[in-house]
Amino acid sequence: MRPLRYSINITLDGCCDHRVGMIPDEESHRYWATNLERADALLFGRVTYKMMEAAWRQPATGTWPDWMADWMIPFARTIDGAKKYVVSGTLDRVDWNAELVQGDLGKAVQQFKQEPGRGLFVGGVTLPLALADLGLIDEYEFVVQPILAGHGPTLFAGLSERLELKLVGRQEFRSGAVALRYQPSRVSA
Repeated sequence: MRPLRYSINITLDGCCDHRVGMIPDEESHRYWATNLERADALLFGRVTYKMMEAAWRQPATGTWPDWMADWMIPFARTIDGAKKYVVSGTLDRVDWNAELVQGDLGKAVQQFKQEPGRGLFVGGVTLPLALADLGLIDEYEFVVQPILAGHGPTLFAGLSERLELKLVGRQEFRSGAVALRYQPSRVSA
């Protein structure tokens, strides 16, 4: 069974807005590229899919944009080439190595998890909330950035039940960011 891993950058005050929540540097991009390589496929909602495609899809020319530093290219290549599943009730079609997922989210994700492989990776904010409510996320990773945003969206607002997690890994970055990996605590009756 493939595990479903959720990873996201978050500020010290809990903001998960990608425009203020990450210090882009070579070390973090290398970390995220390695993280994505641990997955057989990426699972995105419509908003995250469109945002990632706009930033990381390789142009038809085959040349990466001028704004992209050389150290960003390994991450760009990894995400560009990855298999993607896009959960959406409004999109009619997707491309960029993607397959549209519609209908029963729980059934679809359970089926993906039953397939052999290294794992699935989910990003974003809204889709992970739904997956957490369904008990389908096997690992949570929060890369806490040394930033106080003072505003913005937070994670898991509206979670139906409290979810207890146990720390299973930690990595510190030169920037001061800390990656914290957790798994749900399984309480047996």
